[in-house]
Amino acid sequence: MGSVSSNILVKLQHMSESVFVGLCKIVGTSQQVAMRRETHDIREMVTRRAISNDGIIEMVSGSHREGFRLKGSDLDLMYWPNHHRVIMDLSQSEFYNTANTTLILSDSSESPPGFTLFQLLTSTRSIFVQSACVRMNDKVYISSSIHRGLICSSIFPSHNTTVHGPCSSGNLAGKIEYDTAWCFVCDFWPLSASSWINRCRSWPDPEVVNDIVRNGCHFVAIGHPFGPYEYEEWRISFSRAEYKCVSAMNHCQFLTYGLLKLFLKEVINQQSEETNELLCSYHMKTTIFWAIQQNTLPHWCPQNLLVGFWVCFKLLLKWVYKGICPNFFIPQNNMFLTKVYGSAQNRLFLQLHELYKKGMACLLQSSSIRSYIFDVLYNPRAFVCTDESVMRYEFDYDIDIYRNISTLSAMKISHPKFKDTVEQLIHSPLTQQQVLILQRLTTFILQHTAFILNNMCTNTSVNKHMYIADKMSCHMLKLAAKFGCVSDMLYIAMYYNKTLRYREALSVIEMAKVKLAQPYLMYNIHVDRERYNEAVGGQSWSTKMRHAVAWDIELDTRIYYISELIPEQQSALQNSVPVLDIPVFVMLHFLEFLCYRHIDTTLSQAALDELQVLVHHDQGLYIHDLQREISWEILGICQQITGNLQSALYSYQQSQITQYPFHKIQTATQRRIQDIV
Repeated sequence: MGSVSSNILVKLQHMSESVFVGLCKIVGTSQQVAMRRETHDIREMVTRRAISNDGIIEMVSGSHREGFRLKGSDLDLMYWPNHHRVIMDLSQSEFYNTANTTLILSDSSESPPGFTLFQLLTSTRSIFVQSACVRMNDKVYISSSIHRGLICSSIFPSHNTTVHGPCSSGNLAGKIEYDTAWCFVCDFWPLSASSWINRCRSWPDPEVVNDIVRNGCHFVAIGHPFGPYEYEEWRISFSRAEYKCVSAMNHCQFLTYGLLKLFLKEVINQQSEETNELLCSYHMKTTIFWAIQQNTLPHWCPQNLLVGFWVCFKLLLKWVYKGICPNFFIPQNNMFLTKVYGSAQNRLFLQLHELYKKGMACLLQSSSIRSYIFDVLYNPRAFVCTDESVMRYEFDYDIDIYRNISTLSAMKISHPKFKDTVEQLIHSPLTQQQVLILQRLTTFILQHTAFILNNMCTNTSVNKHMYIADKMSCHMLKLAAKFGCVSDMLYIAMYYNKTLRYREALSVIEMAKVKLAQPYLMYNIHVDRERYNEAVGGQSWSTKMRHAVAWDIELDTRIYYISELIPEQQSALQNSVPVLDIPVFVMLHFLEFLCYRHIDTTLSQAALDELQVLVHHDQGLYIHDLQREISWEILGICQQITGNLQSALYSYQQSQITQYPFHKIQTATQRRIQDIV
């Protein structure tokens, strides 16, 4: 019997190793996950330093922040006003200057665990807070339901936003699902969660615990449905603390968390429509938090991954049976109370128990995981290497880092403090990834500053000032192109076109065309892998970005770059769209057309012909679905300039009917159509 059980154990460990390797491919290696987190950490650190007291702070939360890039995952965002603070008792008010900070008192005396009322203590400049105030027992409170409704109808009003729990949920251009929670921040750890501190004996480490407690918590706009003040209450959110706990996991624990998420999505939620809304990813996260902290598995390693999964699954099954899912930070807050009870609870338990009876074989129902289990079942003697350093090639990490860096483009970098913050960071000890991120941020700063300076001096009558500003702008754009990516050269061409130096612009465009035509170019993660490795393999990320990477051209809708696109920028800005995201080859032909029409009409028409072929026939290689709207618009502008009104009308109509109106330029398009007809 001993040898049989030993045999089974060896097979289970072998299978665990295979699933570990598979999850590293699906979820990422520890280095990839760390890179994703670090990008967000730096982004947050830089923007936080640049936000003024009356600004709005943004924080990416949820699975994206934790390092997951699973298909179908939402983008979770939290926003809060920097000039509002929640305090737990009146004595904490002494830490704030009430002249520029609105204080809110958390009153949880009559609320269920994890929930609280908000008493407004000082005056507020926020129209949302003012409009959400209600009077109870001669005191002024902020109603969560009123506040949530006001935010939902005012933020992203044109993106089909709906209320989902405490969040405004919707999608951008029909593609990017998002949840945005407008919340309030508290610099203090809630008393109701003090038991969690004492519970952290083995995990997380004391240093992590202290960091979590020091950073306080947030409050989101939703009350307890069984509480006495459902429409006024606010719920404590531990999003930042959860991120710190996830970051404190070893990679095997993190992959187990990923396996639980996949199991929920691909197995549990696929079995019955009656139960597929009862459990959510947050329950999976809570399960593994408790499993790790209770030390139910001494060694979380690749050989024990499936054992760790099974520990979590049994804990979840136990919770469903009892109808109790204790919040990790406030156990008295039962997160099953409103959904998993009664007949729904019974159905869910029976469903999970059927899976439990199948043992580890229940994972064969997961479309993502089953092949890695079959690999071992069919070839039990095969060697499985769990060394992460040989699982991924250099190229895979390059793809991941540049995909992460591309998310930096949404940063509001025109704030004057932003430049100072980046300068401070440059003088700090930096990793290779941090250097790359700051390199990209500095490029943005130089480009923005150059065009802002030009816009400021356009109407000045002092030639000397214009000359100095022009010289500075040119220098900044050339410097940005020197250590930016390949496509950053086009910002110089844009500037020369804007200042009527068409031949200089065309000279830059020709150089850019040569570089963009290189067979090893990585454009929007499209690349010939072999050519790329031959050309830049083994070099630093910084060097690779300068010589082999191109991104799309982003035009801040508040800054004018090309006069022909001003109506589109104004239309986008009116709809709260911060940038026009233009495919690099569309911009290349557009600029070439604009410049050549002042020099050589034949070459100008040739550039237009190339643009037309690109827009009409591209299959997603050079123009993303979200960019078809602006690409058709630019083609129409060029056609209208040449007098080909029939073709221009067709292009504008195509821009209007694109599936994903990402840039919200319909107002500009309609005006252009009216001008033609």
